[in-house]
Amino acid sequence: MLLPTCLVGSYPQPDWLIDRDKLSKQVPRVRADDLWRVSPDKLEAAQDDATVLAIRDQERAGLDIISDGEQRRESYSNRFATALEGIDVKKPGTTINRSGRPIAVPRIVGPIRRKGPVELRDLTVLRANTDRAIKATVPGPFTMSKQAQDDYYKDAEAAALAYAAAVNAEIKDLFAAGADVVQIDEPWMQQHPGDARHYGLKALDRALDGVAGTVAVHLCFGYAAVVRDKPSGYSFLPELEGSKAQQVSIEAAQPRLDLAVLRELPSKTIILGVLDLSDMTVETPQIVADRIRRAFAYVPPNRVVVAPDCGMKYLPRAVAFAKMKAMTEGAALVRRELNGG
Repeated sequence: MLLPTCLVGSYPQPDWLIDRDKLSKQVPRVRADDLWRVSPDKLEAAQDDATVLAIRDQERAGLDIISDGEQRRESYSNRFATALEGIDVKKPGTTINRSGRPIAVPRIVGPIRRKGPVELRDLTVLRANTDRAIKATVPGPFTMSKQAQDDYYKDAEAAALAYAAAVNAEIKDLFAAGADVVQIDEPWMQQHPGDARHYGLKALDRALDGVAGTVAVHLCFGYAAVVRDKPSGYSFLPELEGSKAQQVSIEAAQPRLDLAVLRELPSKTIILGVLDLSDMTVETPQIVADRIRRAFAYVPPNRVVVAPDCGMKYLPRAVAFAKMKAMTEGAALVRRELNGG
């Protein structure tokens, strides 16, 4: 279909599941078990329930491709990154985050290996609870290597390639379990474009080696709740034209992105961000439709997927749902125009 709609990945977790006030002050890189409001023995069942609620909200809003809303995650990256062998989860390291502040991060103390599937059960629950197309998300190897203190490899490229092997195995398991799309989140490529050019693309393609399925790569400037002032252009984006990924997911609404950069991605489907997540005002379908139309000067409609700018987890849930619904209605407006209706 033309202009299918989806989330970037996350959807707000219920207040009864996670301490949203605490969550609002951080994007955890290490485990943050204190965020959960449910006791450990009941947590998995509670997360299952929250996942079904997130699925139903997406279906009610009219989304075409459904995610699990990342209801089991404290952040988009820490759940996978801390589940790997070779990581000391009890004694974290530190690194400088995208805002220039030191933060606690996983510490690499041995060979990075995947002990077993990390998100497979998440995907299984998602597949069992919707008959629509589904998308899974995994953190990218370059971003995870930047969000770690390397006390073992002592070589940034080697660490990224080790993460890539783990991501590769995970992606293959997710497709085998029924994923229609797997998205790799690589926001730190925007923060470190030099290193992304030097070895980030190599790590990304290693993560996709032998993968049969539709893969998206998401690059953003950071959550709107954390980063308010965003540039109007990416420091690293056209380079993804040479990657094995078929889709590229970008922010366009909040940063008012110069969409001319889309000319540099002629073979890629663009997951176009059309919801400004820094603004609690809900867009009208007409505003969303206008943001979609602007992209057509640079990319044809059959290569556009419609989405929010980034993950929605930091929004109030009512606002997130209303924005999501406006997004599907705006896409429907443009779809009718394109179909002559």
